[in-house]
Amino acid sequence: MQSYKTVSKCSSDEFVEKKSRFIGYVKPVQTVDEAMAFVNEIKQKHWDATHNVYAYVLRDMMTRRYSDDGEPQGTAGIPVLDVLLKAEVVDVAVVATRYFGGTLLGAGGLVRAYSHTAKIALDAGGIVTMQLCAVAEAKCDYSFYGKLPTLITEAGGKIDDTIFADDVKVVFRIADDKLASFNEMLIDVSNGKFHTEKTGEIFCAI
Repeated sequence: MQSYKTVSKCSSDEFVEKKSRFIGYVKPVQTVDEAMAFVNEIKQKHWDATHNVYAYVLRDMMTRRYSDDGEPQGTAGIPVLDVLLKAEVVDVAVVATRYFGGTLLGAGGLVRAYSHTAKIALDAGGIVTMQLCAVAEAKCDYSFYGKLPTLITEAGGKIDDTIFADDVKVVFRIADDKLASFNEMLIDVSNGKFHTEKTGEIFCAI
């Protein structure tokens, strides 16, 4: 997997439908334990709510769970999960909290309400694409250092650290498929004096 979509932050949004209050919470998660800890946190926060429906999808795409939390089967958890699947987001958990307002919404109304709750939660969390990036470092002398950060930035890289010693070491991340061409360019610009070394991989937002 070279890239995937998730949400950038924990967030929430809400609306009222026929006096029922719906609150959508979203959080980026990476494990079942993280997802359930988030669900339980919202359940404790809204212990007096009528329902705390949830769904989550992890990056392996085989791990997906939902709960209707007492709503009629198929009217709550599955609609929330469907929103996540249609948005093609992973490593995401959503909790849809409902305070019943006294008016029954019917099966169709519940599906629409919970779908909307999940959608506004995702919108609030901000969908981002995470791309596989190479973590790399380049060493150079002080005379070349004035050029190096600019070259990295222009190539789409992001500098994480700069270490000044006898020479200068710049630690940066760049899209994995761009590292080879950047390295060739650096060798060319420096007349073969400097190059990059890949030290790891990380998924980062683009």
